[in-house]
Amino acid sequence: MDAGHLTRVDTGSSPVTGPTPPVLHGSFAIELDFTVPRAEVFRGFADPSLRRRWFRLPGGSATARHELDFRVGGGESAGNVFVSGDTEEHLAYRSRFLDIVPDTRIVHVYEAEVDGSRRWISLVTVELADRPAGSGLTWTEQYTWLMPTGDGSQDTAHLRGGTRLLLNGLSTVVNPDRHHRLFHTGTPAGHG
Repeated sequence: MDAGHLTRVDTGSSPVTGPTPPVLHGSFAIELDFTVPRAEVFRGFADPSLRRRWFRLPGGSATARHELDFRVGGGESAGNVFVSGDTEEHLAYRSRFLDIVPDTRIVHVYEAEVDGSRRWISLVTVELADRPAGSGLTWTEQYTWLMPTGDGSQDTAHLRGGTRLLLNGLSTVVNPDRHHRLFHTGTPAGHG
């Protein structure tokens, strides 16, 4: 698959030989606090220049691509080539925004592909709220793994961990002073 083109997998067939693996359903939620107003956190999702700074698929900068149309009915697409040793994986992400309430809520669905095979689909709700020290974000993801690896437990842990890393990236972009304090004082932000 060329990194610049997305290939869709027919949902009626499985790209693997043998029986189709059973799907795996689940959900998780991640909460993150910020010392900036929720409007600044929302801007991290809505402003394409800010979004590109924290939202990127694993792989080299030279192969990364990203497009954002931040409006209800619009979407986002990203792709990259991830290389580990002799293994090369072509990653693709496509989303569609279902609901956007400025500074308050973003609901979107997305699909993730590896080497042209759709691996999972998720519904994500991002909620922003005022907090005494700034704002808080709650990311709730309901996923369906179409092609789980083994029992899917590693896939689920990988998805949750990858989401946490993305949100940490968001925090460094929209709330850089918090991380400056964290790394220079050794005290987690909000705890001293």
